[in-house]
Parts: sequence; structure tokens; C-alpha cells
Amino acid sequence: MSDPTIQTFCCHHTGNNEDLAVRIMNEFNTDTYNAVCLFSSSVGILGSLYQIFPSILSGGIRRWQSLGSTRGRRIIIWLAVADLLASFGVLVRSALWLQYKNIMPMPDDDVSVLFCSIISAWTQYFYTATWFWTLFYAIDTWQNIKRRDSHILVYHSFAWGLPAATTGVGLSILYLPNATCHNLTSVSSALFKILPNYCATYVPITLVMIVNPIMYVLAGKDVEMAVALPLAQFTSTERRVVDTLRLKFFLINMVFYVCWLPNLINGILVWTMWFNMPVKVIIVIWYIMALLNPMQALLNALVYRKWNTSTIFTRSVFKVMPKEYNLYDEQSPLLGSEPTRLQLSSIPPAINNYATI
Repeated sequence: MSDPTIQTFCCHHTGNNEDLAVRIMNEFNTDTYNAVCLFSSSVGILGSLYQIFPSILSGGIRRWQSLGSTRGRRIIIWLAVADLLASFGVLVRSALWLQYKNIMPMPDDDVSVLFCSIISAWTQYFYTATWFWTLFYAIDTWQNIKRRDSHILVYHSFAWGLPAATTGVGLSILYLPNATCHNLTSVSSALFKILPNYCATYVPITLVMIVNPIMYVLAGKDVEMAVALPLAQFTSTERRVVDTLRLKFFLINMVFYVCWLPNLINGILVWTMWFNMPVKVIIVIWYIMALLNPMQALLNALVYRKWNTSTIFTRSVFKVMPKEYNLYDEQSPLLGSEPTRLQLSSIPPAINNYATI
């Protein structure tokens, strides 16, 4: 999981029971928590591998290169790569914590502090990359429907560069110079030391939660116009096309919300109830995050998977008509005349190749 509260456990502490982190750890079953992380990260790794390698397993390298050339597929692969590396970080951390039983380093344990901070930075970086790749998939989908060029190099620059900046700044302020972030003497020092890392984590998540639904609503409207206008009609076939795409967009958004909304709730509770922290509630939320954060990779494999149950998109809508579709089934409502038949361009491959049903 990727959470700033857990990352503060990497800091040195004095063992004072008044410290919130120490109080939480006294009520925290670390073995159960790490077992949940180990399970969910293993499932996440399998989900990522399924997204990256299924075409190699089924159709050979040439088929994989063909799929990888489509703009939507390329973004999905890089999203899966980031998920894979993030889940691997959670897996390693959980396995070592299960082995050595010290989630929170001892006061003078510099080695554990160093390991904890490095693995936290690794996990934070690659999860942040998944958030930006999720954002860019939505943006690129909308641009593709609008017949605009893809900017994959720009996506790479931001998807890998921005996480490096946010993770580097947030964790550097938290850990440097001597990894002491407990028992801070004032509220202002806590704001300066801890809040930047929370912002580096939660601002990208909030950005995706706000922007992606907007992008998909716009994309759904554009698809509806593209399908309905050329034939001047909107029959059950066109409605099925639009509804299927909107269902796909809804499920993509739902997966992101399910996986990362608990993190936002945790952050809100921490900063609004700092002096009266509901420890048991926070621990329950941590277990939920431990299960859902790495499961993003598996759920993404389901919502981004290739569809093959309809020929409407894969044969370029109406350009090659399915047998069951009859242009003369419905007449124009104006004077009973037949609508003008226009040649339609193909639906962008980023939409065709991957859907939910």
C-alpha cells in the first residue's frame, strides 16, 4: 500500500507511549497486516503480468508488437508495468516485515530506517506513476475520439517525471536530515515536516478522481454524436454501442475510486482528528488499503481487457455492417423517408481493442 501515515513509521522514534505512532502499533497486529499485503501484492503482480504478456503467450511476439503499436494498448502496458513494480515493492516489504517483525524501526536501528525509507520511496514512486498513466489514458481516449494525435513522449515525460518530483520532495522533507518525524514540538513543525508528503500523495489521486470522470463524460458524448449523426438516426444498435463504451468508462472510474478512496478518507481523518485519533478506525482503513491498493492491477486487467463479443467496433462501426444490422429496419421520422447513407470512419483503435464486455 502507499500511504503517508505508514511512511512516517520509517522515522526514528523514542518509544514514548504518547507518540501516536507508538499507540497505534500497540493495537496493531502486524503479522495479519503483512499477510494481507503479501496476498494482495501477489495478486496484483499476477494481474499486471496478465496485462503485459497475454499476447506473447497466445499469439507470439509479432502479435504483441502489433497490439503494442496502438495508442491505447501502449498506455495500458505502461500502466501495468508501474503497477507491477509497485506491487513488487509491497511484496518485498511485507515479506521482510513478516520475517523480522519490525515494521517500526527501533530507536537506534539505522539499517531498518534506511531500508524502510527506500522501499517506501520505491512503492510511492510507482503507485504515483500508475495514477498519472490512468489520467493519461482518459485524456488520450478523449483525444483519440476527437481525432487528435497522441503524445506518448509527453505522457512518458510526465508519468515518470512528476512522480519522481513529488516523491522526492515529499519524502526528502519527511526523512532528511536524520529521519526524525515523531514528537514534533509544534503544529507548525508538523505541518512543515509531514504535510508535504501527504500533499504529494493525495493531490495526484484527487486530480485523477476529478479529471477522469469529466474526460469520460466528454468522450461518451463525442462517441454518441459520431455514431448518430452520419446516419441521422439513433437505433438500438447505436444505443448499444454508446452504452457499452459508457459502461467501460464507468467501470474504469469505479475501480480507481474503490482502490484509492480509502487512502483519501485516511488522510482526512488523520488531519481533522489528529488530537483525538480513532485508532481502531484508522487500523481498519489500513487493512482495507492493504487489500485494495495492490489489487488495482488485477481490477485494471478486468476493466481494460480486450472485448470480443461484438463486431460493431472491431469492424469499424457501420463500415462493415454486422449481419443482424439492417439499414432498412427503421425509417427516418421525417415523411417516412430513408435517411442519407454516409460513409463512416473507423472508431479509434484505442477504444476498439479494449472494453469491458
